[in-house]
Amino acid sequence: MFAGRGVRVFGLAAALVMLPAAGGAARMVESAAPAVPAPQAAPAAAAAEVKIDNFSFSPATLTVAPGTTVTWTNRDDIPHTVVNTDDPRAFKSKVLDTDEKFSYTFTKAGTFAYFCSVHPKMTGTVVVTAGGK
Repeated sequence: MFAGRGVRVFGLAAALVMLPAAGGAARMVESAAPAVPAPQAAPAAAAAEVKIDNFSFSPATLTVAPGTTVTWTNRDDIPHTVVNTDDPRAFKSKVLDTDEKFSYTFTKAGTFAYFCSVHPKMTGTVVVTAGGK
């Protein structure tokens, strides 16, 4: 009765397939539908930290990839700032009291020197390279 008619699939999760059997009769067989790949989550944004303590930035030089957000945290007992030396400035924090943070996302490659405007001898550098590290 169904001989020569090919396979028919019904439904999404499972399919009932008509297969010809010996002697011309058809039989019903359940078949799984093709798997649908699960959506993939976007990669997490990169992050890096610089600690401000004892009148210094640690690490003094940080190498990251473009798209990395760097967060400076003041762990010192006195206020500090994070100010880029470029003109015009790429970033400049407010005065950070103890445990306050400042973040900046580096979107392009380059070398970004910075200092504390309250204590100009405190300096640091963020190097942004295509490969990071």
